[in-house]
Amino acid sequence: MMALDVDDLSDEVLEFLRERHLATLTTLRTDGSPHVVAVGFSYDPDAKVARVITWATSQKAVNAGRMAAAGQRAAVSQVDGGRWLTLEGRVRLVTDPEQVRPGIEGYARRYREPKERDDRAVVEIDVDKILGRG
Repeated sequence: MMALDVDDLSDEVLEFLRERHLATLTTLRTDGSPHVVAVGFSYDPDAKVARVITWATSQKAVNAGRMAAAGQRAAVSQVDGGRWLTLEGRVRLVTDPEQVRPGIEGYARRYREPKERDDRAVVEIDVDKILGRG
């Protein structure tokens, strides 16, 4: 396992975070067990924020909202052969349309334009730890 400096990511790591790869998001259920789901995500290296778009009533959104209130952490991980990265940090749920916009734009750049939803939400992780090999 290799810890990376979130303030000084290599060009290779940044490129890996821009390439189209699916990932997993890990949040916690009320009983403390992990809830792991496949997701697409975007990463903003300037803000050090990973964003997963979803809808407000999804289990990942419900978990993220509850975890944010408790100051808990979440993780998003992507793997491609021998390359892998896990981004960790405090989690929050964003539902305000203006604050949701960066998540939608990041997803559109990395994957494709998402379908319109009135109940769009974004799970945001304030990344303070990155492990892996990019």
